[in-house]
Amino acid sequence: MNEIDVYPKPIQQYGALCFRNTPKGPQVLLITTRETRRWMIPKGWPISGLKPRKVAEREAWEEAGVIGRAKKKPFGEFLYDKLMQDGSGARPVVAVFLLEVRRSRKRFPEMAERDSVWLTPFEAARRVEEPDLERLLLKFGRMVERGGRLP
Repeated sequence: MNEIDVYPKPIQQYGALCFRNTPKGPQVLLITTRETRRWMIPKGWPISGLKPRKVAEREAWEEAGVIGRAKKKPFGEFLYDKLMQDGSGARPVVAVFLLEVRRSRKRFPEMAERDSVWLTPFEAARRVEEPDLERLLLKFGRMVERGGRLP
């Protein structure tokens, strides 16, 4: 079976690359996925009536308990392989929006289902398994390193 048989066409998701500034420099947020416990950024399916960046903001809240405003345009995108509930495979394309975290809450919808960690962009890049997401984290790290400030 070739790859085309397994993944008929990419499907869209929206994600949030959540970041904050600290005295030691910028940090990004990673969370674990519910089933495989891989490190990932908050992301989810399109929601009718919500703009893509608003979906990213909602996923950041539901999955990680963070609140902030996502940038209007995507920072980039990444692909990953997902096993659907019916057993079929999918390859979502995740449009990633930068989201500066303004507040975080201890209680949020998926708090019992996920772990989270704040890391430097370069540490985060080493933790994720998806090569395209790793590249985005490295791109963000280089950008803030050069500019010395967050976008």
